[in-house]
Amino acid sequence: MSYHPSEASVDLQRTSSYYTLVKAANTIGYLFLLHLSWRFLTHRYDWQLSTGCVILSGCWLILTRIKVDHLLQTYFDILSRIELQLPVVFGLVLGVVALMSHAYHPIVHVIAVGEMAFWVWIWILFRKNKSKFKRQGYGPVPLNTWVNPPADVLQPGDLILTSGNIAKELHESVGHAEMVLGMPDGRKMLFSSYMDKGTCFHPIEELTGPGHKGHYIALHLKHPWSEEKAAKATEIAESMVALDRQWAAEENIRVSRRIAILPLPESIKAKLRRIFHASGYDWFGTFMGRVVDNRWTCIGACVELYQRMDVPINHYGTGLLGVGTTIFDPILPVRFLADPAFELVTKIEEPKVALEKSIPHH
Repeated sequence: MSYHPSEASVDLQRTSSYYTLVKAANTIGYLFLLHLSWRFLTHRYDWQLSTGCVILSGCWLILTRIKVDHLLQTYFDILSRIELQLPVVFGLVLGVVALMSHAYHPIVHVIAVGEMAFWVWIWILFRKNKSKFKRQGYGPVPLNTWVNPPADVLQPGDLILTSGNIAKELHESVGHAEMVLGMPDGRKMLFSSYMDKGTCFHPIEELTGPGHKGHYIALHLKHPWSEEKAAKATEIAESMVALDRQWAAEENIRVSRRIAILPLPESIKAKLRRIFHASGYDWFGTFMGRVVDNRWTCIGACVELYQRMDVPINHYGTGLLGVGTTIFDPILPVRFLADPAFELVTKIEEPKVALEKSIPHH
């Protein structure tokens, strides 16, 4: 099952100018329709009820039809499901109201029926597309996904998406990200950022071993790294860990100085130091799409490393209108399932791995 458009389309979509243009048009389109809907529902337009319902339903239908392919492709993203389901329900309701209302001309009712037929068609597409996914954790993943693949399958540069606190809140299958890296001694380690520890390495067995209770899925790089590139990525990750620890140490000194000047008992100051202790995790990045150069979220650390390694990933966290504000646009790990720079680790690889394990090595 492929989730990627053609190479020519991918190359075009990766350009920042194209991405900004598309996201700006998308944002403006939704804001305009929301404004139009609000003014109509609050009787700000001198439209007959049936005519207004047909106009409004038609506008939402055009925008939804333009986006339907993308929304179906990214069904695993909760926002994509909302962007498709809500307009369908709203459009059908408008169609019913238009049919039940008096019209200046019968053509208005004919158009309403036609629009409702298109909305039903889009809903059928949505339901058929849903059958290509299965529920894993709190959200859907493609049917052929290999859940919890062994460490032997994973290579340096692979992205691992795991269940996490954010996944539960957003009703998504995954909410945390880790990157596989190879160490100089040949071991595989995971690179990520944690709320309590900041950016760090930890053994891959902590995730792939029998002690792990959650689930995870993995994405291979479409163009795997050579040994030289893998070694370079590890060096960059080590420098990022050092930068993160340096920032955390300096930030804790600044916090302690601010707290020290407060006219409060020492016991309360000690509690404040614990509350505002900086681990190295970028808390603002959890709610915004920013990626700074000295502290990161889990997915932010991976994005930063991929960008430093010149991996052509999609643009993430650019904010409203796609102009880089990062506002209302956190980087969600689940969206990497549709990134053309990666390929999902699927069950197709399972027999191959089993065969390799059955062959004795001398």
